[in-house]
Amino acid sequence: MGTDPSSDPAPAGLAVTPGPSIDAKLAMALNVHNCPGVYALLLGSGISIASGVKTGWGIVVDLVAKVAAVREPGDPQAGVQAAADPEKWWETTFGEPLGYSTLLEHAAPTPAARQALLDAYFVPTAGEETTDKVPTAAHRAIARMVKRGSFRVILTTNFDRLMERALTEVGISAQVISHPDQIDAIKPLPHSQITIVKLHGDYDGLGQRNTVAELKDYPEAQQKLLERVLDEYGLIVCGWSADWDKALVQAMEGSRSRRYPLFWSTYGALGDAARRLTVQHGAGVIAGLDADELFTDLERRLEALDSMAAPPVSRDMAVAQLKKALPDPLRRIDLFDLVQQHTLQVVDAVAKYPVFGDNDAFAQAVEGYQADTDTLLHLLATGVFHDDGTYNDLWLRTVGRLASTRNTILGSFQDHMEKLRHYPALLATWSMGIAAVLAHREEFIVDLLTKPLWTPPLGSRKREEPSWYLNPWNVLYGDSIHIVSHSETGGRLKYPYSRLINAAVREPLRAVEPDDRAFEAASARFQFLTSLIGMDASDWRSGPWVGEFLLDSWWGYDNNGLAAEIQQEITTDWPLLRAGAFAGDINRANAAFTALTQWRSSNRHS
Repeated sequence: MGTDPSSDPAPAGLAVTPGPSIDAKLAMALNVHNCPGVYALLLGSGISIASGVKTGWGIVVDLVAKVAAVREPGDPQAGVQAAADPEKWWETTFGEPLGYSTLLEHAAPTPAARQALLDAYFVPTAGEETTDKVPTAAHRAIARMVKRGSFRVILTTNFDRLMERALTEVGISAQVISHPDQIDAIKPLPHSQITIVKLHGDYDGLGQRNTVAELKDYPEAQQKLLERVLDEYGLIVCGWSADWDKALVQAMEGSRSRRYPLFWSTYGALGDAARRLTVQHGAGVIAGLDADELFTDLERRLEALDSMAAPPVSRDMAVAQLKKALPDPLRRIDLFDLVQQHTLQVVDAVAKYPVFGDNDAFAQAVEGYQADTDTLLHLLATGVFHDDGTYNDLWLRTVGRLASTRNTILGSFQDHMEKLRHYPALLATWSMGIAAVLAHREEFIVDLLTKPLWTPPLGSRKREEPSWYLNPWNVLYGDSIHIVSHSETGGRLKYPYSRLINAAVREPLRAVEPDDRAFEAASARFQFLTSLIGMDASDWRSGPWVGEFLLDSWWGYDNNGLAAEIQQEITTDWPLLRAGAFAGDINRANAAFTALTQWRSSNRHS
């Protein structure tokens, strides 16, 4: 099936007609969602009101007043009197009908003067508010919907460039038709991402139409293009009164039965012409919303329908979406929703594992949690590695949400099954911590180990920091060695905590660090830093995150390993100190290093 609406009949069962049983806003959203690209927008001056840009007629009136004031400088009321009836004043003064071209020739006879004169109406100046003469919320919502493919044609009676600017902000260059001579050379409407037909011209062109006489008819080429759009596309009208544009009203009155419904938004009461058109075409009238409210509401409804219709997203697709959204400030919500969606999937998965069970049940839960978190870990590792700190709150919020899945304290072995509910949060923290090391963002580790607080459900309910409640010793069953059933041999293998966790997070981090040795080095460094923070914690229970970094092969011999490297880094400029670790006190940092060294010496043979 092609994309040209002129070649396809209306899809059976997709058109939703507004009426007593269905709200016009809902019907409009359903139709636009069901038929992307086959609805055109007709935008009038009402869409630009919030930007402070004058209407076309408002500019004509203002220019006539200025011409009158210049012609009769001794009469302070000359401008006011001319503005009261500009067409009569103009014809009386110059002996000809008021027209935009002749008006500009009198007000600004040279191209440079005309450009400067018109820019004052459309281009922000240094003394104006930041919201003046810039795209409105409606313009920007439309631009985003164009980007998603909802609209391909925009008819507008405006001659400002706010719509074009909003599209440029989202990376779209519009095909703009502001003069009939351009029509023969345009790309076919269905093949253009977006075409803007400026029915009254562009603000710096002499072919604008603003007076009643100028709005009586259109040139033949423009009339044919307009009739085609009205015949082949659905239509959403906003900000247009139909009171003055006689040619446009006649074109809409003469259009054949509509293939798709017509929707007409009006903030106030409809005029006579508008009422006739809505009745003729059985339009769904949306009353009481301004342009900003209408289009931001439509965008939200389309996004809601997207979420219902979207197929399950694969891991690779999710990572691709994250990479696309991460650098784009306009897609902050998309990024939040993506991470939130996969976080909640893990939260839901945690609930399926039993609170009671034996060693085999524990081992199965460990393997299950690792599988359940796979996509989320890929997102977090990639996100933290490529982020510049903009989304730190999102990454931390994810850990906090995962940590909240543990909500019961039992006893004996069941206590360990419940503690295991923190394993997804531990995997997320471990993945992001290694990514932070690889990206040279180690200051983020401080927040990661101190900010996503968790409140135990019983006892003192003292809020605990991740450096304690996510310490592998407190999450995984056993002492410093984890015993897990081996699914292939039926026997049991002994894993140091760090080896088990590294194996679980290796694939999520492979995209940012394909070299295994470099990954292991980053993991060892992450473990060392978390252990330093743990040794500094005020809670007497805190301690190191026991792992393979304590082995001589990583710790080092004769001051030539990881320990000596980090000890030399502990200066007042150390990123962890600047980020607030050890309360920014270098003496506390050195004390934590000494305590960790002593702990290793006392426990290395236990």
